[in-house]
Amino acid sequence: MTSTSGPSDSTGAGSSGAPGPSSAPGPSGSPAFAKPLRPLLARGRDEEHRAATPLELFFDLCFVVAVAQAGAELVHSVAEAHAGEGILYYAMVFLALFWAWVNFSWFASAYDNDDVLYRVVTLIQIAGVLVFAAGVSKAFQDHDFLLLWLGYLIMRIALSSQWLRVAKAARGAERTTALRYAAGVVICQIGWSGLLFLPEDARPWLFLVMAIAEMCVPLIAERAYTTAWHPHHISERYGLFTIIVLGETIAAATVAVKSGTEENDALDELLPIAAGGLLIVFAAWWIYFVVPAHGRLRGNRQAFLWGYGHYVILGSAAAIGAGIEVAVEEAVGKAHISTLAASAAVTVPTALYLLTVWALHSRYFKVGIAQQMVLPVSALATLASTFAGRWAVLVAGIVAVVTVATGVTLTARMNRAARSA
Repeated sequence: MTSTSGPSDSTGAGSSGAPGPSSAPGPSGSPAFAKPLRPLLARGRDEEHRAATPLELFFDLCFVVAVAQAGAELVHSVAEAHAGEGILYYAMVFLALFWAWVNFSWFASAYDNDDVLYRVVTLIQIAGVLVFAAGVSKAFQDHDFLLLWLGYLIMRIALSSQWLRVAKAARGAERTTALRYAAGVVICQIGWSGLLFLPEDARPWLFLVMAIAEMCVPLIAERAYTTAWHPHHISERYGLFTIIVLGETIAAATVAVKSGTEENDALDELLPIAAGGLLIVFAAWWIYFVVPAHGRLRGNRQAFLWGYGHYVILGSAAAIGAGIEVAVEEAVGKAHISTLAASAAVTVPTALYLLTVWALHSRYFKVGIAQQMVLPVSALATLASTFAGRWAVLVAGIVAVVTVATGVTLTARMNRAARSA
């Protein structure tokens, strides 16, 4: 991820004097696209009308295939009363997925020139994602990480080659940064190979060590030069991925409800779960996008915390869908857990989502104690709804709606007071 401390000017040239946006190639559709191969030069932070490309959206959609696989395995583990192990492996697999997405997204924000080679290498990364997705079930059920490691290997080799392209076109500190990134990615991939050889009990510790090592790569690589990621582009990329994950949550829950009604004719039991789950997801979307996230991304210190913190936001958003599926299975008698445990599978990730969104950016746009307390109080109320029995998911959904309504009302009152003043 290209979001650590270091000096940078508005042109993205940094301390090396590398070319800024004036010499960077244009996006797809510009006259520069006539050339199939172009130098991989830095784009500028002040570039106007910067938006996600169709290739980036395609990348995200393919990534959600792996997210869906992880969610499905989490459902199976929790429903079979193996919640501890399931949550552990879900956290591990989602961390690997998230970090691969982060690496691609921040690199693309700084260096996407959309030439033929860039597209081909990105498609290779997508192939790696699909190999990774194919190995998720084996990782959960058999603790076999070979396909996960192979998919990651494909993605990381492709990413390293992109950084080497940057190094070839760059000079000075920017070239050093690119070479450090390329080397760091390769070294970390070697570290991930321990998943193939270490005892099963040691693998979670390896994940922890490698996660720290991966996050240290940007700190080391960008000591002298800060890559020119674009605040609006980055906030849009994270927002779009959040939307896609929430969409996958709705899709998974819909399939679960459909199966439950067809196989067990249990519409009365499932309707409150379906309604509550839908309200939760709608509120999750509203709460995330109610404030302009890019306003917080003016420096690398904020971007580092904000970007990495989305591991919890995205992971909990995907887990909400898994929890709704668990609640459905428990309602129709297919899960081997209590109603309380099934309710917690929805309410706990929902509360975690609310708290993390508040902590990362919502709280910076709130004025006064009342506004600041809306999301934390909502998270507590969501957790309390766990004890509402078979109505727990519906109650949590009502809490989510009240949260949105309260936030809208307080903001409207503040705006009226400001106009009056």
